[in-house]
Amino acid sequence: MRFLTIPLVVAAFSLFAAGPSFASEAEYLASLQGNLKGTGFAKLRTNRMAMNLTCTFTSVAKPTSLSLSGTCRSLGVFKRNINARLNVSGSRYRGTYTGAASGPATLSGTRAGNTIQLQVHWSKEINGDRSATMRIERVGRNGIRIVTIDRDPTSGKSVVTSQIDLSRG
Repeated sequence: MRFLTIPLVVAAFSLFAAGPSFASEAEYLASLQGNLKGTGFAKLRTNRMAMNLTCTFTSVAKPTSLSLSGTCRSLGVFKRNINARLNVSGSRYRGTYTGAASGPATLSGTRAGNTIQLQVHWSKEINGDRSATMRIERVGRNGIRIVTIDRDPTSGKSVVTSQIDLSRG
């Protein structure tokens, strides 16, 4: 009897920890809406030191689109406006990202669970190529995490070049 209890507790915790599942893209997008603020870091290049950031964003969701618009600052030295606009058709996400020094980038990908996984195509070379990966993830009930991953041209290893953790309120 005692051995049966442990797997049930683990299974129940796993379901709770994973957060809600969403039946539709519209329901998922609606869960991302709101005024958000938070912190994170960004690297201008894979081999540079990270800058700590303070950010504010507004996320506007419609049944077939998501717009994330905000500003990130670092010690009064760095300020950048950041925008990601996505449209969804079926399970495919497509859109644009502005905020990189290279200019607007195109985004395309799909959602798995609480994460939209996007391929980024930069308008100019960054870190030796024009591609990267971006994840927009719902974290808990009130959070969003935006992560960009690029490949270091020297080592070939994947490097997190930015991560911003935002929450409502």
